[in-house]
Amino acid sequence: MKINKKGLTYTSNIDQASYTIKELSRAALRDVSRMLRYKMTGKIKKLPGLRRGKRAKNSIGYWLRKREGDLQIGIHANTWYGVQQELGTLNQPQRSFLKGTTMENIAEIVRIESQYLSAIDGDSYASLINEAEGTERDDD
Repeated sequence: MKINKKGLTYTSNIDQASYTIKELSRAALRDVSRMLRYKMTGKIKKLPGLRRGKRAKNSIGYWLRKREGDLQIGIHANTWYGVQQELGTLNQPQRSFLKGTTMENIAEIVRIESQYLSAIDGDSYASLINEAEGTERDDD
């Protein structure tokens, strides 16, 4: 938007700045989810019966919600190592793949987020934003 007042022209970049901040935060969340999924898959694969195949990798999913602007990561339904082993039951000890992996990697999450959000100052933000994204389930 341009406003002309007595020979001075004011140019507003509010729309572009808010779009850039929103998309950079989404790109950072996408990379955080990929990193967490990779590390959780490594922990789950250590369980007996899951060492081979793509069963453990395909059971972990993440959802990057555009309207809410948040990230959800979790284990898909109907997996025997899912909720019972995350929270623990009478017959299963608590292994906390999701919570434990997230807590162990807080420094890495902060590093990824700050790398993306520090690009707001310069012009390098365009290369970090990927337009083709959404609900993802990558085969890393």
